[in-house]
Amino acid sequence: MTGSRSTSETRARRVAGWAVILGGLVGALLGLATADWHRRTLFDEWQRLAPREISGDKVAIVLIDSLSLDAVGPWPWPRYYIARLTEAITAQQPKAIGFDMVFAEPDALSPANFAGLYPQELDPATRARISSLPTMDAILANVFGRAPVVLARSASDHDGADPATLMVDPEIRGTPPAQTARRAQVLASLPEIDGVALGHGLVNGPPDNDGIVRRIPLTMIAGGRSMPGFAVELARIGLGAKSLDWHDRKLAIGSRTLEAEDTANLPFRMGALPSTAVTSAAEVLGGKVRPGTFTDKIVLVGQGAEGTADIVATPLQTEIFGVMVQAQAVDAILSNGWLSRPPWVPWAEVAAGLLLLVLILGAGGRRSYWLLGVALALAIALPLASFVAFDRANILFDPINPVLVGLSAAIAMWITLYMLARAERSRLAAALVEQRITAAQQDGELNAARRIQQGMVPSSDRLGRLDQRVGIGAVLRPARSVGGDFYDALMISPDKLLLVIGDVTGKGVPAALYMALSKAVSKSVLSRADGDLGQAMAGLNRELMADADEEMGVTMLVGILDCTNGELALVNAGHENPVVVRKQGAVESLGMRGGPPFCVVDFPYPEERVRLAPGDTLILITDGATEAQDAQGAMLGLDGVIEALRSQGDIPATRRAADLADRIRAFETGTDPNDDLTILTVRFRAI
Repeated sequence: MTGSRSTSETRARRVAGWAVILGGLVGALLGLATADWHRRTLFDEWQRLAPREISGDKVAIVLIDSLSLDAVGPWPWPRYYIARLTEAITAQQPKAIGFDMVFAEPDALSPANFAGLYPQELDPATRARISSLPTMDAILANVFGRAPVVLARSASDHDGADPATLMVDPEIRGTPPAQTARRAQVLASLPEIDGVALGHGLVNGPPDNDGIVRRIPLTMIAGGRSMPGFAVELARIGLGAKSLDWHDRKLAIGSRTLEAEDTANLPFRMGALPSTAVTSAAEVLGGKVRPGTFTDKIVLVGQGAEGTADIVATPLQTEIFGVMVQAQAVDAILSNGWLSRPPWVPWAEVAAGLLLLVLILGAGGRRSYWLLGVALALAIALPLASFVAFDRANILFDPINPVLVGLSAAIAMWITLYMLARAERSRLAAALVEQRITAAQQDGELNAARRIQQGMVPSSDRLGRLDQRVGIGAVLRPARSVGGDFYDALMISPDKLLLVIGDVTGKGVPAALYMALSKAVSKSVLSRADGDLGQAMAGLNRELMADADEEMGVTMLVGILDCTNGELALVNAGHENPVVVRKQGAVESLGMRGGPPFCVVDFPYPEERVRLAPGDTLILITDGATEAQDAQGAMLGLDGVIEALRSQGDIPATRRAADLADRIRAFETGTDPNDDLTILTVRFRAI
């Protein structure tokens, strides 16, 4: 016996170990499949909980807002005003002025175009004099050539110029990451404007597939040429760096080394620019800006008026001007505010997942369940560590993947241990029952026990006298001399019929004894049921648990039929679902939510309701019907029971129960019955 237990325990540990490993693998695959989504969700939440503080001493924004349009006129402005705006900003000696816009079309108010508006009013001399004036584009180019201006460009696959014809300002050395975005063409400003700028940068880094901007492009490849992103070029000039240098996935800009993603993009921490960092273009043109507002800063000029602004979504704001995102990116580069996943981070995530797996493996294999507490503490600590790494070191550590590994492994362990324990309990109960049956047979007690058990359930005559509005039939055939099945039916009020069918774990004398207790207690409790039948069942479960030993349990299906209208309240405690034979001959199984068998756990059993029409017959069975086996080991199953009921035709409830029992035993011809067989049939007459 000891050797058998040791072998069984070793096998259980092995099975539990493999289940934990398989569960951990499922969790890892689930984490990989949802990695992009859950990382975006988690890190966006970290952004909202800990936005970056932006002082405004490194960047400033000049916004062409509604106030500016009221002062100057509708957009696009004549280039003259852009030139005056540039001169006003330049006067305060900024490090760079970045225009988050492209001057791709000639100014409509060129002198020649203006003179052409007055073909008869201007004499030839005046027209020639006006036409000889410098164009607005030339004026703007002259101003840009004397200012530290960085112009935006936009990479495209269709529209724009050949990148080979454009000037690329900084030298970009090294090999960018393999997944760097590539485009065929570039939309740039007019050559006379574009050619005099101090620098150029691409502004159209794509958002994530959910439409939210979380990163900027460090460099992109246009027509085979590497070109810097707009924010990167402004930061380069602000740092006084002469070139950009790629080393693996790292981009060096002077003293800064940015760790990029595989796509050459840079995620960065966002925040809110202080109001003092944003100035209306109308105030700049009107000379209302305090001295030093732009001195030694990176100044970005962009649009912010309704109908003209480039509006994007970020983790912090659903709508924000694109120029403000570029400004935050520049400040993040200058202030070490970018986000990164160093090469060691994925390995740390894998190590955390493996540690959780080992802890749960030890808990399941050695039954050292205190290790689950350690695993739970680690699972709670991982998200906290992720937030601290984000907030203090700008590191993106993903705790969800290892937590999924641990959670899936723990679920697999508990399910496996539960199934193994249940199987072991059944094996031990069967062995114990066999021993007691043998002893009872030797003492000649089984025949007496059989008579006692049969006398405990209501007879056919008694069932027939319960109520004329229903017809009731019942059969109880133990697999051996005595068994654990039982049924009952009694009127608990003038119109309410209580129906009970149950199945105690095991067979023979122990099951019969516990059956007697279960039947007596259930009859006492349920006959007093007033209101919610589910509450009465929960109370019955608690009473049975108080008297049950570890080997005993009972499934039970209880119903209360209203004999006036056929309304039927049902509660299922781990039992076979009921079947209804409709008056027209259709047979259907009533699927129920139900709950676990009694004596397992305290449980709030749900009450479920159906309605029987006049002529409908309710069939309650135990698993001795569905688990009946023929000589080849094939099981009858619920489908076989339904087919047998369907072939019976329209017969009284009393005959239906006996006929169905005969058909099931006939199916088992050549084998010993597998289990006790009990059938309770109730036909609603509604007289």
